[in-house]
Amino acid sequence: MKTNIKIGLLPRIIIAILLGIILGLFMPRAVVRVFVTFNSIFSNLLQFLIPLIIIGLVTPAISDIGKGAGKLLLITVLIAYCDTVFAGLLSYGTSVAVFPSLIGGTTAESVAEFENLEPYFTIQIPAMVDVMSALVFSFTLGLGMAFFGSPHLKKFADEFKDIIVKTIEVVIIPLLPIYIFGIFLGMTHTGQAVKVITVFISIIGVIFILHVLLLVLQFCLAGGIVGKNPFKALGNMLPAYFTALGTSSSAATIPVTLGCVKKNGVSDGIAGFTVPLCATIHLSGSCLKITACAVALMMMQGMEFDFWMFLGFIMMLGVMMVAAPGVPGGAIMAALGVLAAILGFGEQEQALMIALYITMDSFGTACNVTGDGAIALVVDKIFRKRTGDVPLSADGYGSPAKS
Repeated sequence: MKTNIKIGLLPRIIIAILLGIILGLFMPRAVVRVFVTFNSIFSNLLQFLIPLIIIGLVTPAISDIGKGAGKLLLITVLIAYCDTVFAGLLSYGTSVAVFPSLIGGTTAESVAEFENLEPYFTIQIPAMVDVMSALVFSFTLGLGMAFFGSPHLKKFADEFKDIIVKTIEVVIIPLLPIYIFGIFLGMTHTGQAVKVITVFISIIGVIFILHVLLLVLQFCLAGGIVGKNPFKALGNMLPAYFTALGTSSSAATIPVTLGCVKKNGVSDGIAGFTVPLCATIHLSGSCLKITACAVALMMMQGMEFDFWMFLGFIMMLGVMMVAAPGVPGGAIMAALGVLAAILGFGEQEQALMIALYITMDSFGTACNVTGDGAIALVVDKIFRKRTGDVPLSADGYGSPAKS
């Protein structure tokens, strides 16, 4: 009997990292440069696609939110966005306080030495527009489509989004393990991989603790607003947390999340509206991860940054999380644009961000899903008297949830 064994993205990334470290110890420099050449071409392709990813994902997301600008929708989106920004600020403050002692001497040369390995050749693929132009264009077009209706433009935007998502699914995601392999192969060849991996392990531990702290804060705030025991409410959400941890998918967890939210006393109408919607727009755990990883890599690279730079980055990242496609690694792919435009991340930093993010993907998804329960409690408190008028679906927001 013939069986097809599919290996998920996370195992493939881990295998790529391990193989890169092992083979980099003895692989000839000439062979390593082959993978450096691949990485150079892939990186140029990625830089070309990033503005298109922004236009393809952000435009329909802004249009959809504007089109459905009912009071319930706007308040839910606002709460989700504020919570995502709060998660990013919490992550930034903790990272600045904790990471310097963890990173120690692993600074700029730890990663930058890889750049000494030159590719045999490269193919320049200039982007048609830069990242900030793509962002402004997406906002302008999305809001214009929401205001005027524009059914033909909306259809084009949705079809273009489908093309972008399919490109991520069938081109970028399958090639990512090779890209990550090349990065760690080169780092090992220059003798820096062990330092970087040691720092990565410490960072992952801190981020996991931050996820737990964020959930406690979310439910303490929600419990205070609605007058419920926050720890009991958080405990009722544990089935959703562990389901998301196992599946790494907000979409697959929606039925379990609905049951947990209703167990916390949220009405059927509010639960049926907020859970599918927040599975798409609420990514506080993902924002927390990306911010912490970005701070760590900037410290390792010796890059200058300050609070105001990260405040702008986190606020823009919150918007990008709404637009992230529901494919594995979709959130970090959507975030690459603002990482490059605001923080100045280049090829090396982007590759390491992808590796770090995907390594912790399931924990971020679990945090996102569990936090949806806190938002549902608050929204239910606000709209309790209007429960009978609340739709049971997100009315057009049932696109694949983030994973």
